[in-house]
Order: sequence, then structure tokens, then C-alpha cells
Amino acid sequence: MEETSPFTYSKNVFRIPVLVVFLMWLVYWIEIKFSLNFTRFGVLPRTLSGLKGILCSPFIHSDTKHLFNNSIPIFVFIAMLFYFYKEIAFKLLILGTLLTGVSTWLIGGKGYHIGMSGVVYLLFSFIFFSGILRKHFRLISVSLVVIFLYGSMFWYVFAIEKGISWEGHLSGLLVGFAFSIVYRKIGPQKKEYVYKQTEFDLLFDENGNFNPPPHPESKEEEEATE
Repeated sequence: MEETSPFTYSKNVFRIPVLVVFLMWLVYWIEIKFSLNFTRFGVLPRTLSGLKGILCSPFIHSDTKHLFNNSIPIFVFIAMLFYFYKEIAFKLLILGTLLTGVSTWLIGGKGYHIGMSGVVYLLFSFIFFSGILRKHFRLISVSLVVIFLYGSMFWYVFAIEKGISWEGHLSGLLVGFAFSIVYRKIGPQKKEYVYKQTEFDLLFDENGNFNPPPHPESKEEEEATE
């Protein structure tokens, strides 16, 4: 009986990232079309009015460059999440986004924090650390691909550029790392191989010395000689 692979394609691998990116662009289009500014719906740290940003801020972006820079990685990471970790994908995406927003609200600096980048860091962190912790060869390969493509993102958890919410990045990174530990036993796991004794193994003694059993004909000749 053939073993079924834990990695199978489903419609959510494509459908969910498309939906998320579509909503991001839709919100931005509404802003431009009707000359609106949704920045006030972002996370405003340590204020009651800023709590609404925990839900709203990921879909609000300052300009087209900001939106485009988040669209590609969020599409890639959500697709990876639903392909490799489908058992916990929805839970991680929803709960992780909320916790990232809460953390940003707690530690963020003055001003509104907007954009999907916190969620991007959440997924980047989870996918990278999950592959390492699980020690599954395919998931480790995914981790290496992620760090190769987006490894430079680590620098932006520090305040190296004005106007970038490094607090949101750091929040996503830490929440993703925490989730990779909490859910390390759920989903694909490293396969434990059980070695079975074969006929070849019988050719060696307990000390590893080559000691094949005597050939039947040789045994008959030996008895005849005696």
C-alpha cells in the first residue's frame, strides 16, 4: 500500500491568497476612486480608537509601491501556508494576524501603523522556523528557499528606515516564531524510519564480521569426508 503524501494541492492554495490580495487592492482602489484616506483605521498604539486597526490595518496601504511590495510576498507565503501546513493554515492566518496587531498596538511608536507587512513577517517567520524545528527534509528545503528569497527582511525588524513600522515587523516575526513552536507537532512530521533485517544482514555476525552460512554443497562434502 502506497503512503499518501501530506502535501496535496487544494483550491485554497490559490483561492485564499488571491482573495487576500484582491481585498488589499480593492480597499486601495476605493480610497483612490472616492478620494478617501483610510489611514485613521490603522493601528494607533495604546489608544482605544486604535484597536480597530488590529482588524483593518492589514488592508490599508499608503501608496501603490507599499501595496505592491506587500502583494507578492503575501501571495507567496499564504500559498505556501495552505500547501504545506493546511491543517493549521486558517487558524494561524486569522489568530496570528490578530496577535500581530495586538502586539503592534502594545509596542508601536507614535502614529498610525498600516499595511500587510506585519502579516508577511508572521508567515515568513512561521514557515522558516517550522521547517527547521520539524526537521522534515521538504520543509527544510522550503525554509531555505524562503530565506534565500526574503532573508533581507530580517533587517527591517530594526528601526533602520524612517516611516517603516519596524514594530509591526518585529511583532509578526515573534508571533510567527511562537506559532512554529506551539504547532510543531501538528501537520507534516519527520518520518521515523524503521530498519528491517534483510537476507544480506544475515551474512554478518553480531560483531559486524562477514560470516556467511556454509553453502549446502560444501556442507555435504564436509560430511562425506568425515
